[in-house]
Amino acid sequence: MENSYILYHDQIIKDGSIPVDPQDRGYLFGDGIYEVVFVYDKKPFAFKEHFARFEQSAKKLELTMPYDVSTFKKLTDELISKNNIENGMVYIQMTRGVAPRNHLYERNMQSVVTGFAKSVSLENIAESQASGISTYLTEDIRWLRCDIKSLNLLGNVMAKRKAADFDCQEAIQHRDGTVTEGSSSNVFIVKNGTLKTHPSTNLILNGITRQIVIKLAQQNGISVLEEAFSVDDLLHADEVFITSTTMEVTPVTKLVGSESQSYNIGPVTLKLQDDFKKQIIKNTSVVN
Repeated sequence: MENSYILYHDQIIKDGSIPVDPQDRGYLFGDGIYEVVFVYDKKPFAFKEHFARFEQSAKKLELTMPYDVSTFKKLTDELISKNNIENGMVYIQMTRGVAPRNHLYERNMQSVVTGFAKSVSLENIAESQASGISTYLTEDIRWLRCDIKSLNLLGNVMAKRKAADFDCQEAIQHRDGTVTEGSSSNVFIVKNGTLKTHPSTNLILNGITRQIVIKLAQQNGISVLEEAFSVDDLLHADEVFITSTTMEVTPVTKLVGSESQSYNIGPVTLKLQDDFKKQIIKNTSVVN
């Protein structure tokens, strides 16, 4: 890794100084959760929202939270400082803990917390936002609890790999013709000035950027429908964009796969891109 310090339990220590216990349930079963928080100007963006979701994911999986959110905030700030991150990301992971391999888990185990921080080029993000990205349409093969930000990401990983094989930066997934989300993003379409995205059910992750963009759209008088839409709706959309922590608001200009389509970067997408940038400036000018 490019940075020198990582998080282990509640300590910031030198990278490479801890082993992975082979009986950690995160290692054996993917039995754990994670969050990714973006860092702008040395400050974590939307930290409270991310860790409210972290707590929700822990509760849904009956994971024991070893620290309160204020402690996670302190540790996140330390990771940023120790690794001298100007702009980048912090990854925090929590597994159920270490125990002899058994599908049946015990409640109230001692969770294992790890994390790291790395720098990210904002220029690369800006380039994608300016030119748009290509996406690959594929069947959604993931489990039915996508609302939990768990470590079980094989379906996402396979979709992302397939997209890359077709020179695409993201996959757009659908279940029997109903568009759900990207492999690591939420998907929005615009039709006749109305914004539409899949509702926050168990079939998608309720992205933090997704939530902020919906609020920004509503504040600007843009009609927002959180309802399922079809692949046919996707093909006939006026605008398409994705949202995520690391991609912010990024337009889709091309769709390939079982269906093909091209899109222009439209006024709604551009407006929301601009408003999201302003939100970043507003939120990083004060302590989160």
